[in-house]
Amino acid sequence: MRLSQVSFRYSRRGPWILRDVELMLRPGSVIEVTGRNGAGKSTLLRLLAGIIPPSRGTVTDRPRVVGYAPDVFPVDQPFTVTAYLTHMTRIRRASPAAADELAVRLNATHLMDQPVGDLSKGSAQKIGLIQSLLAPPGLLILDEPFAGLDEQTRIELPVIIGEIAAGGGTVVVSDHQNQLQNFPGADHWLVATGAVTARTGERPARAVIEVLVDAAEADGVEQKLRADGYTTRRAS
Repeated sequence: MRLSQVSFRYSRRGPWILRDVELMLRPGSVIEVTGRNGAGKSTLLRLLAGIIPPSRGTVTDRPRVVGYAPDVFPVDQPFTVTAYLTHMTRIRRASPAAADELAVRLNATHLMDQPVGDLSKGSAQKIGLIQSLLAPPGLLILDEPFAGLDEQTRIELPVIIGEIAAGGGTVVVSDHQNQLQNFPGADHWLVATGAVTARTGERPARAVIEVLVDAAEADGVEQKLRADGYTTRRAS
């Protein structure tokens, strides 16, 4: 799959979010997308998934089956989880057993009878992941998939990502939680100032900066740094 001279803006006179992006996505690759809030990561992911078309340039050779899990799953739907996934299974022409199998792997079996509108952030995230995986994807796009997940699911999701890549699928993940920072062989894209810089098989060089804050402010500072794409570690 290739992006050639891709630029995007949300309105005819609006600012350019991405400009002249040139990227190649190889079958079997896993790509971590990083960058500050507002840099254009989610826009790039929606372009890759085919949800929005580029304002300029072309996207070619997109795989036939695309799985996409947004950063915020739309819970304002009048279904139970089972009814929603059954409907999506029919649309995707997937195996009837796929939803139940994925629910087991992602620790979501207890959610199946709940109304979609009653789901918490983390639970909704799991259902978004399940619907993206119902049919084996040639391209899987995950926007902040680890947000709000329990520990069991955080461990299982990289395993699933590895299985898709091993089967020749391409996986692109935007992740403030840094759960894929040590994923073997992953490529890394940095989105900044309208451009996308691709580094194959390596992360950008990093430096450690120690910041001291009042204990009462620590949670807020850490959340802001993570939202801006930085990795944080609390001193013990």
